Formats: sequence, C-alpha cells, structure tokens
Amino acid sequence: MKLAVDRTIELGFITNLNKTHTIRIAGAKENVTEQDVAAVMDTLVAKDVFVGTNGTLSSKKSARLVTRQIDEFNIA
Repeated sequence: MKLAVDRTIELGFITNLNKTHTIRIAGAKENVTEQDVAAVMDTLVAKDVFVGTNGTLSSKKSARLVTRQIDEFNIA
C-alpha cells in the first residue's frame, strides 16, 4: 500500500467590492508557519497582483492548511 499526503493552503481575502476571494496553493511544505502565511497574504494585498470579477484583494480574511491522506492499494 502506498501512502501519499497532499497539503493545500487556502488563503481567504476580502476584495474592494466586499466579496470573498480564495486562493488555493497546492504542494505546501510540512513546516509552513502562520507567520509565513500571513507574510505572503500581506504581500499579495500590498502588491495588488490579483484582479478579477470580484475586485482586487483588500484585506486578509482567513487562512488554513488542508491536509489529505491518500492510501493506495496495490491490486495488480
């Protein structure tokens, strides 16, 4: 049986149009910290790099690390 662990960081923002925008980053390292995530979110808001139908990112709302474990069976 093979074991795989998938880690995704979900960054939630409020836009200038007062809507929620979520950015998902797959392949997160095991040792990522709250400070690392907060710094990235601050940079994304400050640099104004994302513009979409929901507007531009104006403030941080939430962040979480989603971990999924996958157990694969060898059935061959």
